[in-house]
Amino acid sequence: MADETPAQPAEFPDLSGAGPVTGKPNMDLVRDINVTLTVELGRTDMLVADVLELTPGKVIELDRLAGEPLDIMVNGTLLAKGEVVVVDENFGVRITAIIDPEAREKAVGES
Repeated sequence: MADETPAQPAEFPDLSGAGPVTGKPNMDLVRDINVTLTVELGRTDMLVADVLELTPGKVIELDRLAGEPLDIMVNGTLLAKGEVVVVDENFGVRITAIIDPEAREKAVGES
């Protein structure tokens, strides 16, 4: 059997006198973190049998009306609304509204 070293409680400095954190958060600390930005045109529920029958040319009906704003999400959280634009020969999205931070927090709390 190996020698057992007696365990001791960890000691941390007293930070109670440090006071509250004030000022702007330093965004430079997170600027280089990768996130996934997704633009959602719409959704639908399908049976696996229906998915297996999909073929080129098949139309899938979505839950959005034509011309309705798209959802712009970051890591699955709604950030903004937008509309489709064409830039040269590529599709793009123009942001038309940023979601209110309080509404975002509420939406995250509900999921």
